[in-house]
Amino acid sequence: MAPTQEELERRRIVRVEAERVLDVTSTDFPGHYPGEDHAWDLGEFRKRSKVQLHKANDLDYEFDLIGVDASVANAFRRILIAEVPTLAIETVFVHNNTSIVQDEVLAQRLGLVPLRGDKKGFQHLRWRKKNTEEPAAEATDFNTVVMALKVACTRNHAAPPTETDPSKLYFNSSVYARDIKFTPQGRQPHWFAGAGEIRAVNPDILLAKLRPGQEIDLEMHCVLGIGQDHAKFSPVATASYRLLPSIKIKQPITGEDAEKFVGCFPSGVAEVQTDKRTGEKKAVVVNPRKDTVSREVLRHDEFKGKVELGRVRDHFIFSVESTGMYNSDELFLQAVQILKKKCIDFQEKLLES
Repeated sequence: MAPTQEELERRRIVRVEAERVLDVTSTDFPGHYPGEDHAWDLGEFRKRSKVQLHKANDLDYEFDLIGVDASVANAFRRILIAEVPTLAIETVFVHNNTSIVQDEVLAQRLGLVPLRGDKKGFQHLRWRKKNTEEPAAEATDFNTVVMALKVACTRNHAAPPTETDPSKLYFNSSVYARDIKFTPQGRQPHWFAGAGEIRAVNPDILLAKLRPGQEIDLEMHCVLGIGQDHAKFSPVATASYRLLPSIKIKQPITGEDAEKFVGCFPSGVAEVQTDKRTGEKKAVVVNPRKDTVSREVLRHDEFKGKVELGRVRDHFIFSVESTGMYNSDELFLQAVQILKKKCIDFQEKLLES
C-alpha cells in the first residue's frame, strides 16, 4: 500500500523537542520502508532532487541541496574539503634568511598562503609523483611552478629624526604575500600571462618583519595536491551544511503571545501580522532558514501544543567559503565531477570482478 502524502511529509521531518530529538533514523537503510517498493528510479530522482542558489560571490557560496540522503550530501562536503586539487608551495629552497623567523617556520607559513592564477593554465599542470625513480618525479614546467621571494630591509635616511613608525623609518620593514613573485618556466609564460599569472590570493598576508641588514632570499616550488595530503591544498576555508529548520504553528498564536513568540527566534524568522478583516495580531513564520533551533519557544508554557519544531531530513543548506584558487560556485561543480568519476571507476571495478 502506497503511503499517503501526509505520511511522506512526516517522514521528512526530524522532530525537535525540549529535551530530545526524535525520528533521527527510522529505517535500516536510508529511504527504505518495509512493504513498499523503493527501487531507485532516475525519473523520480530528477523530479525530487533540486539545487537552489541563495548567495554567490567569488569567495562565499550558499545553496540548498534538496531530495538526497545525508550520505550523498556528506560525500560532497568531504570531497570539497579533501579531494579537489589545488596548487600550493611544497618545497622551499632558502638561499638567505637573516630574519628572526626560522627557516622551517617561514616555509610552513609560505605553504599556507593560498595561490591563484589562470584557471585554464592550471589544466596543463599534472601531478608530480614523489618518492619514486620515475621521470615524472622530476620537476618540469608541467608539474612544478616556481616562485621567488627576495626582500632586503634598508634604512630610510630621509626619515625625520623623531619618526618612530617602522614603515617610514625603513624600506621593506614588512614582508607580505605580494612580494612572492612568479618565475615562469618553459611554456608557463603562455599558460599564466598578464592578469592570469600565479600570485597570492590575498596580497596583504604578513610573512615576516625585517630590520636594516636583514634579508630573505628564497625559491619555492609549488605542486598540485589535495586536502587529504595536507590542509594547505584544501580549496575551501569552510565547507559545511545544516538541515533546513521546520517551524509549524499548529494553533493560532495571537495578541501579546504573538509578540513573545517572535522574540523566541532570531530576527527575520517570524513576524506579527495584522488580520485586515478582524484587526487581530497573529504570529506567522516567514523565513525558517534563519532559525538556529535554539528551542527557546519550547520553554514557555503558553506555547505548549501550539508549535512544533523540527528539521527537514533531505533539505541541506550548504555553505562554501573558497580560499581563492577557484570561485566558490565552481567548487561544487568540481565536487560533482569528482564524485561522478568515483562512481564510474567503481562501476568498472564491479564489471571486472
